[in-house]
Amino acid sequence: MQIADVQDDIDRVLLTKEQIEKKIAEVAAQVDRDYADKNVLLLAVLKGAVNTLVAFSSQLHINAEIDFMSLSSYGDGAVSSGKVTIRQDMSVDVRGRHVLIVEDIVDSGLTLSWLMALLRERGAASVEAFALLNKPSRNKVHVEVKYPGYEIPDEFVVGFGLDYDERYRNLDSIAALKPKVYEGDHS
Repeated sequence: MQIADVQDDIDRVLLTKEQIEKKIAEVAAQVDRDYADKNVLLLAVLKGAVNTLVAFSSQLHINAEIDFMSLSSYGDGAVSSGKVTIRQDMSVDVRGRHVLIVEDIVDSGLTLSWLMALLRERGAASVEAFALLNKPSRNKVHVEVKYPGYEIPDEFVVGFGLDYDERYRNLDSIAALKPKVYEGDHS
C-alpha cells in the first residue's frame, strides 16, 4: 500500500512555519499591550482559524477567554456564496465584552464584516480582528483588521488550518495548492 504524500499536491510554500510563528508572536505582543487592562474574549471561527487561535493564544501573557463559532458562507464550493449562516453559535454572552476575532484568512471580507457587525449588534464593548492572512485582490468589502498578518496573492492556499475539501489543514506552513487538485485532474 502506497502512502499518499500531501507534498505532491503543493505547488509552493508561501509562508514557512517560522514566518507564521514570528508574525503571531509580534501580534500577540501588541495585543498584550492593547488589552492589558481588559478582559478579552478571543473568538475563532471553526475550523480554519483553530491553528491560528492555538498558536496565538499560547503567545499571549494576558488572561484571555476563548470561544468558537461555526459559520458557513461557502456551501459545497470553493467560492464564497456571500450568505453567512450560523452553524454553531458562541457559548458566552458578548454584551460589554472586548472581543478579538482570530481569523485565518480574509478572502472576500464578507464573513468577517458580517461577524463584526453581529457582535456589535449583540452589545460587545469592542470588536477587533487579527487575520493571519489577507487576499486584498479578492476583497469585496473593506474590513478594518486592527492586527493584520500577511498579504498573499490570489492563489488557493492550504495549511495551518486552511483546507481544500477538509484536507491539508495539518500542514505547518501556508502553501499554494496545485491547480490540478482543485480544478480536477483531467489527465
